[in-house]
Amino acid sequence: MNRTLSRKLLGSMCGISSPRLSFAQSAVNTVQRQKELIKSRELEKDELRPLYMDFQATTPMDPRVLDAMLPYQVNYYGNPHSRTHAYGWESESAMEKARKQVADLIGADPREIVFTSGATESNNMSIKGVARFYKAKKNHIITTQTEHKCVLDSCRILEAEGFDITYLPVRNNGLIDLKQLEETIRPDSSLVSIMTVNNEIGVKQPIKEIGQLCRSKNVFFHTDAAQAVGKIPINVSDWKVDLMSISGHKIYGPKGVGALYVRRRPRVRIEPLQNGGGQERGLRSGTVPTPLVVGLGAACEIAQQELEYDHKRVTVLANRLVQKMMSEIPDVVMNGDPDQRYPGCVNLSFAYVEGESLLMALKDVALSSGSACTSASLEPSYVLRAIGADEDLAHSSIRFGIGRFTTEEEVDYTVEKCIQQVKRLREMSPLWEMVQEGIDLKSIKWTQH
Repeated sequence: MNRTLSRKLLGSMCGISSPRLSFAQSAVNTVQRQKELIKSRELEKDELRPLYMDFQATTPMDPRVLDAMLPYQVNYYGNPHSRTHAYGWESESAMEKARKQVADLIGADPREIVFTSGATESNNMSIKGVARFYKAKKNHIITTQTEHKCVLDSCRILEAEGFDITYLPVRNNGLIDLKQLEETIRPDSSLVSIMTVNNEIGVKQPIKEIGQLCRSKNVFFHTDAAQAVGKIPINVSDWKVDLMSISGHKIYGPKGVGALYVRRRPRVRIEPLQNGGGQERGLRSGTVPTPLVVGLGAACEIAQQELEYDHKRVTVLANRLVQKMMSEIPDVVMNGDPDQRYPGCVNLSFAYVEGESLLMALKDVALSSGSACTSASLEPSYVLRAIGADEDLAHSSIRFGIGRFTTEEEVDYTVEKCIQQVKRLREMSPLWEMVQEGIDLKSIKWTQH
């Protein structure tokens, strides 16, 4: 409550009986004291925010994206589906421009882009939508054991509905076996869903080869590309992808918006998850949030312009982090294929160190031990278990995310702090001491009391 408002409030109290006036004055004084207390606490805080190294969880919004969005938050607020006046036409024009910006980034036709609330919704729409539409003739879905949780949970829902789901294993490097995939496809298979870049270990699947295989077998192919769009070159026509999920906040855009690419030729039919006004070609009813899709479009356009530069810069920083870390700390394992990967996602396991303890020790660097969507769980990462990592190594993994705004100094600081804390934690570990004495931990028969 500012001073002017306080004066107005007190001025309006003329003629009020004394007890009531005292109460009102007391309330105003209380608010003022609370404001001053909050302000003093804020000024007393001299703590710097942690460095951000978790770009797979989310990305900061690019200021250029915010600039594009602001007019549609304040001045151009029309409903894009209102066809009878200029407010609606302005918003519709902005929405269609954003649709084209998204389509251009992945080599699609703008009419093939459906706006959603994010990649989770896009994944649900793709998997459940295709399965349910074609269930009369086809009842089999194929995915992998290392997919994002929303893909795996969608498949479990379909299993409960009577669909047959195959969860393909991956090799120790995190990549699928194409021959095994080919052998798994059946005449009643309707969909294969395999993510482009893994959100935990960064491995990049052979999407083009998978797309060609699925097309030859007359099976639809969906890929969750939330971690790939805007980071690696993508062309849905070359890759023969039928459905692709996109997330705004993974490419320096706003949260709460995403897109689903749905191929028109050969046509893919999906059963809508929600019904209503029939927006987005009837696939996703609901008013399209113009400011958010404008932000998504701007983020896609910027990503397309800077993709090559960003990729080279992220590669240099990632190599710097890995080389320094591995040269200074023994017994560090990089999870996932060292070559077929997006360099900005580095997942390292530090043997004989508990990952959660290391995260707590590195409180001035924002990192994670796996997917943000499952970070509340104390269980070791199911992705690391799927690639055959030992449980102790799975518990000792840290994911380092490098992005557009990461600096060389931030990488060096993170490495320095990590080296320091790993050494400190190992000095306190009896297991590390035993290893230094030459004892093979796997030969020990542990007993419980």
